[in-house]
Amino acid sequence: MNNQDRIVARHLLQIKAIKLNPQNPFTWASGRRSPIYCDNRIVLSYPQVRSFIQESLVAKAAEFQPFIGVAGVATAGIAHGALLADRLGVPFIYIRSQAKAHGRQNQIEGELQAGGRYLVIEDLISTGGSSLQAVEALREAGGEVAGVMALFTYGFPEAAKAFDRANCPLGTLSHYPALLEEAVASGYITAEEQSLLKTWREDPVAWSKQFEHKA
Repeated sequence: MNNQDRIVARHLLQIKAIKLNPQNPFTWASGRRSPIYCDNRIVLSYPQVRSFIQESLVAKAAEFQPFIGVAGVATAGIAHGALLADRLGVPFIYIRSQAKAHGRQNQIEGELQAGGRYLVIEDLISTGGSSLQAVEALREAGGEVAGVMALFTYGFPEAAKAFDRANCPLGTLSHYPALLEEAVASGYITAEEQSLLKTWREDPVAWSKQFEHKA
């Protein structure tokens, strides 16, 4: 864990892009109960934080060179990817979850250079499923993938295994352990709540079921 991980986490907490509530968990779209909710699109509404995240992406992107362009994952990765591409002065494309049912029926929007190597940008890594679908779509369309870079990851083991199987490097600006350290240091959560939050990441499915049973 480095200081940059915690600085990014601090910004995300301060603007409420990430919220923690172990006592009254959030309900994800999957139906799971979770003590954390992350929406990094909120970064776009805070110019100073947005600029900081943009520069952090630029610095992190150097680890994935060489690449000729940036590809954002629809929808949340589009804005962050476009900001990075603009700052680097490279082409930008974005990848839908599936091809459109009308018009040109594109799944990839923008001009993909066949054989070109792209850095894929996502806002959040949970299981890695949507990001790796985008990676597969890009490869099937004739592009190469330098890796996936995201603002934040929960750090689930299943995600790490999925990226390994796909032979796709993954890098993030911050992660769950850094978030918890920063949340305790800032007084956002107590040490007792930190312990509860750690158990969630170890087995989020069991944690969710346990909470529902108590409810």
